[in-house]
Amino acid sequence: MIAYFKSSLAIIIGFCVIHTPKAFALPEVVVEIKNHLFYPQEVVVPAGQKVRLTFVNYDDTPEEIDSFSLNREKVIFANSKGSIFVGPLRPGEYPFFGEFHPNSAVGKVIVADIKEGDHAN
Repeated sequence: MIAYFKSSLAIIIGFCVIHTPKAFALPEVVVEIKNHLFYPQEVVVPAGQKVRLTFVNYDDTPEEIDSFSLNREKVIFANSKGSIFVGPLRPGEYPFFGEFHPNSAVGKVIVADIKEGDHAN
């Protein structure tokens, strides 16, 4: 009986995971790091929603993403990627920078009221 329950539960969980609507997926914004610069330097995200910011580092050196206004920091190792989660945020501008290259690696998250059908960067 317990084995039947476990296998039934596994099937139900698997079905739920496979068929989870995309509407529940977090918005994702990708920022590339090349030659100690962020591309794009400014990204727009929707207000009032949690968002995944994914940084892809194409450099041969690590970079530490740092933002006082977002209260986040994360090391992105050379030739790898990493994500931070932010929000829900109010409309405004939230700067971030690369701590290892603060004069060149600078960027900004712009939080805006985005209507359905509009696109964030």
